[in-house]
Amino acid sequence: MNRFYFCFLIFFFVLSSGCAEEKKTKTVSVLTIGNSFAENALTYLPGLAIDAGHRVVEGRANLGGCSLERHWNHVAAFKKDPESKAGSPYGGGKLSLDGMLKNRKWDFITMQQRSIQSHDPATYRPFGEDLYHFIKERAPDSKVMVHQTWAYRVDDPRFVPANEGKEPHTHREMYEQVRAAYHGFAKEFDLGILPCGDAMFLADTDPEMGYKPDQKFDFKTAATPALPDETYSLHTGWFWKKNDAGEKTLKLDGHHAGIAGKYLLGCVWFEVLFGESVVNNSFVPKGIDPDHARFLREKAHEAVSNLSAEKIVR
Repeated sequence: MNRFYFCFLIFFFVLSSGCAEEKKTKTVSVLTIGNSFAENALTYLPGLAIDAGHRVVEGRANLGGCSLERHWNHVAAFKKDPESKAGSPYGGGKLSLDGMLKNRKWDFITMQQRSIQSHDPATYRPFGEDLYHFIKERAPDSKVMVHQTWAYRVDDPRFVPANEGKEPHTHREMYEQVRAAYHGFAKEFDLGILPCGDAMFLADTDPEMGYKPDQKFDFKTAATPALPDETYSLHTGWFWKKNDAGEKTLKLDGHHAGIAGKYLLGCVWFEVLFGESVVNNSFVPKGIDPDHARFLREKAHEAVSNLSAEKIVR
């Protein structure tokens, strides 16, 4: 074999390999019908997708604090009068859900309940069912998923003995009730599940890297900018905020995801939407230690794997 022919074969092999890799690139489109929790989950999904050589196209029908009931009320308003402001609350008050569903062929469409109501199955009816049928009428080929949201942080003010019997009064109880409500709804309508609550709980309760409240911090004498140690917190946590008198006071957001939580959520979404393991993905946002980032990727993978083992559709 002469040198020219050998070089040509090598060149052809490299070129063919490159084309094969290029063919593996996926573009996944997802429309979220949710609230700030969906925004949290989407934060780092594009970065994870790009690192894997993929692309995600997002549509966001998200409204802060929005419940299934409110989303449906906007749909009902549109159906009554397509020109009404109430019927087009998305995209800064310019888009209706009807229009967003028809805007393109979505691979996935997600829906979720407002976090404070998500533990109560009664709040999913009839609005969740109505939304589901509306979605399937306009996007019959899209895969509808429930975005299983997460429990508040273990030190959230909601978790007090006085709430026992009224609403979830512990971190574990909220997780278990929220999971049961989402999974019950998903099973009834044969929906896929994004196990974000599972992943958050697995990471939060890990003996070594789970969040533990700072018992040494003195909240009574604390002055700005001092904050308690929140190592491994998945939630936003403590921050200083001015009150009406202009004085800075400590506030706790134990509901929303912080940087680490958003990364963990993005890892869950990546695995489910792209059908690939996120464990060796090298995208890590600023502010997360590499070892902690790998731990979070592994917990996301564990949550998705556990769900698959339960033979629940994704």
